[in-house]
Amino acid sequence: MSTSASERPSQLIRNVQARIPTAYGTFFLYDYTDQRNGKEHLALVMGDVAGCENVLVRVHSECMTGDTFRSLRCDCGEQLHMAMERIAMAKRGVLIYLRQEGRGIGLIDKLRAYNLQDKGYDTVEANLLLGHQADEREYWAAAAILEDLGVRSVHLLTNNPAKIEALRSYNILINERVPLQPTIHAENATYLRAKVARMRHLLQLPPAPPAPTGGSLTEDLHRCLSLLQERIARHSAHTPTPHVTLAYAQSLDGSLTATPGTPLALSGAISMTLTHALRALHDAILVGVGTVLADDPRLTVRLLPGRDPQPVVLDSALRTPPTARLFDHPRKPWLLTTARSDESVRRRLSERGAEIILLPADATGRVSLPAALDAMKARGVRSVMVEGGVQVLESFVAAHLAHYAVITLAPRLVGGLHAFHANTNGALPHLTHVAYTQAGDDLIVWGEPIWTPNPDKMSETVHP
Repeated sequence: MSTSASERPSQLIRNVQARIPTAYGTFFLYDYTDQRNGKEHLALVMGDVAGCENVLVRVHSECMTGDTFRSLRCDCGEQLHMAMERIAMAKRGVLIYLRQEGRGIGLIDKLRAYNLQDKGYDTVEANLLLGHQADEREYWAAAAILEDLGVRSVHLLTNNPAKIEALRSYNILINERVPLQPTIHAENATYLRAKVARMRHLLQLPPAPPAPTGGSLTEDLHRCLSLLQERIARHSAHTPTPHVTLAYAQSLDGSLTATPGTPLALSGAISMTLTHALRALHDAILVGVGTVLADDPRLTVRLLPGRDPQPVVLDSALRTPPTARLFDHPRKPWLLTTARSDESVRRRLSERGAEIILLPADATGRVSLPAALDAMKARGVRSVMVEGGVQVLESFVAAHLAHYAVITLAPRLVGGLHAFHANTNGALPHLTHVAYTQAGDDLIVWGEPIWTPNPDKMSETVHP
């Protein structure tokens, strides 16, 4: 929650200052209290800064693991000490120490995020999976401290453009950015690459190792892909609405994931390559915002040659984070939303390149699927692959809007969240013209959904 400039003086008070001799020289440490929550923020000051221009300033957010224990997972501790050294060399400057651990999520969830990172998620993905934003820090206290110290303009020690933007929004005059290039090693390379790719940090990094490649597709898989391509072409020639293909992976017991909101890798290497081949067959690929928040997918074709489909997100309330990897897609995403989404949020996502498409809502308040298909058709989409999540897949089935299904069965028992529960229209589909192909250890089921009356629903109607 941001704080206006008029509120700052009454919200932040200076308590005391004291001389602090360090290995880099003598500083004065100023202690401030945020009266809203009792947090104490600090300012380490060297030299006379009151009324001065172009003061060297570092705004540093607390990192217990990096600053105190010198953890190698991040570059925070190194940046802290580099900043102190730079200020000492200049013989004048301010290091502001804000108490907002883990980019604002707190130490406990930061450690939980570390555990998720050890499972393969990057730093942004881990925060999102825990229900946080990629970065929850705020900088009004830093601006208030600079105002209290009488600093007129600054040279800011940072690699983070968002920090510059935030401080300028509080009328801090930043005349120059001074970079802090960290040491790059095996423990922090992935973290730093995520900061560059996902959070716009300005760092010089060595090339990332090549991405893993998928498996080779068999002749049977190629044949089924060709048949699907012909089917899409016939549909486009005779039907004005886009051809809808449902494509997803599930375990043998029907689970898409173990727990809601937590991604689960089910597909093997060959199945993943097949998924990319399916993407290349379609004009667009559609997911729900829940998939964006849980998986942060790229929705590109990477494991074999092919064109990238247009990414489309069903996002009624515009919860897509501006840091999502979709914004790095060669085609900027279409976000299909309803009038209830916030105008300021729409503007921020538009600035990231998204096309915001306002559509009517259905009875549940979500984006109307027929309206979504009409909007895609109007933009030249003849075929769309629906890749998830659970609610989106179920909604397309409930609305009888799926023309084909490609389902990967992974040889696992998960006991988690199933794709389909109750069909709200009282009819359940079965597949016809079915083909079965093997993809490594996975089984791929291809077929056309056909809806028939649900006997259970019928009996409930006759015998209430």
